[in-house]
Amino acid sequence: MSTNERHVPVMLRRCLDLLAPALGEPGATVVDCTLGLGGHSEAMLSRFPEARLIGLDRDPAALELAGERLARFGDRAVLVHAVYDELPEVLGRFGVPRVQGVLFDLGVSSMQLDEAERGFAYSRDAPLDMRMDQRRGVSAAEVLNTYPPGELVRILRAYGEEKQARRIVSAIVREREKEPFAGSARLVELIREALPQAAKRTGGNPAKRTFQALRIEVNGELAVLERALPTAVAALAVGGRIAVLSYHSLEDRLVKQVLAAGAAGTAPPGLPVVPERYQPRLRLLTRGAELPGEEEVAENRRAAPARLRGAERIREEP
Repeated sequence: MSTNERHVPVMLRRCLDLLAPALGEPGATVVDCTLGLGGHSEAMLSRFPEARLIGLDRDPAALELAGERLARFGDRAVLVHAVYDELPEVLGRFGVPRVQGVLFDLGVSSMQLDEAERGFAYSRDAPLDMRMDQRRGVSAAEVLNTYPPGELVRILRAYGEEKQARRIVSAIVREREKEPFAGSARLVELIREALPQAAKRTGGNPAKRTFQALRIEVNGELAVLERALPTAVAALAVGGRIAVLSYHSLEDRLVKQVLAAGAAGTAPPGLPVVPERYQPRLRLLTRGAELPGEEEVAENRRAAPARLRGAERIREEP
């Protein structure tokens, strides 16, 4: 299967339309902070022939495949092995003080879901890894086998919004004492057995929330995003635009908070005239979070949970 067949970019046309006013000029630079298999990047480079792209990804396998996909664009595409909270260092390395566009497509890439050995999918048995960069960090199996019960409960509640966290963790602790966890099928079966019948009848696969929580913990996703969003906004030139695709409420909440804060004034109440330094830095481009259309969801089920927000930089920092 080719890279193009493996990856269908989510809400592609809307992302391009949001970024278009900033990327049509010669010399524009856009950063794809979550390159993945390069579907969004390929479309941006094709639609905006004067633009340059800096693509970041923590997954070496994704970088290699995206590099093949984007090779025809030559030096217009520069790909970097980095996590997206390293954006300021990457831009400094290339001498790029400001950019005209930033795109985040958060969550797990199609490749990571489709390759069983990565351990992201709960629908098939695989090693419990879940690291986006398999060369560093702790695996999901290590989290399950070594974290104290209270910490596991916190992770499942905070990152998976799992109401049955304590019940699931009790079963995990009991089972790991018999034999450490290694594969996903055993964990999925344990979760099925641990949950009450009512909890199994709602929300799809009962293991979904636990797997999400483990993945977020293993990759530090929310902490990375919390650091990355303000630096991405700061990297935008005036007139530059940012578009962010989120796939669960925790991500979307962070995105909403950062963009809303940038679009709000900071003046003390009661000033008859608001000085420029208190004026908003951003203008919101989306009314709330935009959702994919029914037709797109029918063609690409992975688009279903997507939430898109965008903003434009309208003022420099004082």
